[in-house]
Amino acid sequence: MNPVVSIIMGSTSDLPVMEKACKLLDELQVPFEVNALSAHRTPDAVEQFAKGAKERGLRVIIAGAGMAAALPGVIAASTTLPVIGVPIKGMLDGLDAMLSIIQMPPGIPVATVGVNGAQNAAILAVEMLALSDEALAARLSAYKDGLRNKIVKANEELAKVEYEYKTN
Repeated sequence: MNPVVSIIMGSTSDLPVMEKACKLLDELQVPFEVNALSAHRTPDAVEQFAKGAKERGLRVIIAGAGMAAALPGVIAASTTLPVIGVPIKGMLDGLDAMLSIIQMPPGIPVATVGVNGAQNAAILAVEMLALSDEALAARLSAYKDGLRNKIVKANEELAKVEYEYKTN
């Protein structure tokens, strides 16, 4: 089994956030890899990874980083694969990381999800992959049906809650 998605984080301290992407990809049966690479501490390794990613069969890269959050942009600068940036909450509630990721120069796009939004990054990656994979598209559809069903069930439970002035 070869990975089609790569999850990269600036350090293992980002794992509690990024593991949400791991869990979703695992649930939807998407082969992935997970590595820690730092745009500032291991810049040569980041560039080597990015330049070889497509050749290795990767199709989407999810890159999480906090503070200066250069990792997604540095990766995007060295590959033609789609890169999804996950700003990690650290300083300034993650605003600094988010701004670092969304402020990319023309020609070097990085899709960006919300702060600590690794699960949404994985969903976005799956949506991209599902464009050419009918079985994955069906699993994604079932997953999204499950999300809808949770809300339907929640409303059924809320209907049973009684208050003197509740009108529904």
